[in-house]
Amino acid sequence: MSGDLVQRLRTFITSVKHLGHLDITPAALPLPSPTVSYAQVPDLFQEPYVLSGYRPVRQKWHCYLLSLFQVHNESLNVWTHLLTVPVLLLHWRVRAGALGFSLGAASLPLFLFLVSSLMYLLLSAAAHLFQSHSEHAHYFFFFMDYVGVAVYQYGCSLGHYFYASQSAWRSSCLGQLFLPGAAFFGWLSCAGCCFAKSRYRRPYPVGRKVCQLIPTSLAYALDISPVLHRLLTAPWAEEPSLPFHALQIACFLLCAVFFSCPVPERLFPGRCDFVGQGHQIFHLLLSLCTLFQLEALFQDYVRRKDTLVEVFGERQLWWACAVFPVLFLSCVLTALLAMRHKHKQLQAQKEK
Repeated sequence: MSGDLVQRLRTFITSVKHLGHLDITPAALPLPSPTVSYAQVPDLFQEPYVLSGYRPVRQKWHCYLLSLFQVHNESLNVWTHLLTVPVLLLHWRVRAGALGFSLGAASLPLFLFLVSSLMYLLLSAAAHLFQSHSEHAHYFFFFMDYVGVAVYQYGCSLGHYFYASQSAWRSSCLGQLFLPGAAFFGWLSCAGCCFAKSRYRRPYPVGRKVCQLIPTSLAYALDISPVLHRLLTAPWAEEPSLPFHALQIACFLLCAVFFSCPVPERLFPGRCDFVGQGHQIFHLLLSLCTLFQLEALFQDYVRRKDTLVEVFGERQLWWACAVFPVLFLSCVLTALLAMRHKHKQLQAQKEK
């Protein structure tokens, strides 16, 4: 036994010695290629009025991961959402710690809102970081980005319904259909965005925006309806969360403007390649919207947590939250089916 142990020790020492011959200097590390102009990447990767800062396609995967620390025209799209993640988690830790937060039926919708927020932020950051690898990667990561958006929509719906709605609104026809409608429109927005992304190529026609914006607009109009009702009927002086709800709506409406229109880069082609693109502003506003939303829901949760189970019933709370993973899996399946269809199209184009 002792001889075997000595032999293993010798093998280990020999392995350590071999490691000393490896080149681990900065020059030996794999680095992403310098950025190129729009004319040097395929049409799929070109953004309107953005003329430079593109990462070459078909580099190795680690080059796109390392491009996290490279200056390119997607840098801010990645970092705006990545940096929001620790801010959200820190805010959650401070507020939940002060409340002595514990996970249960009354607090589960709030927790799922946080999970949905983190999902859309991370999936969006991944899409913008890795999409330049290839056409297949571009479609796959943006399809998964749409999954994150759909799940976030339903996470918002849970928070708005259980913490921000009023009894008069819940007793209306809209209120009674709200939760199943929110789940359906969440899936529909994912399916619509996947279809639009798969169906249309650059230069994108107006139909692409229609396929994207109509389902997402319907989903948002439904999701925000209990908050709007409360903003219009409740006394603001007695409801400290209402200013934060108003701020989240204002941020989201501005998001819609910058998502729909390529400004200001349309006014200054080539001057907003790295900083100032409309999509970057959209990301920043959406992150602010989520932060305002989280604070508003925390304040609503504090006011209603003691009576929440009594008002809604524990069964309804659990069932509404159980839809969350079902919606997530449905959207993932939808995205994978869309990717399978797109893969066949790309293969057929290569064979021509």
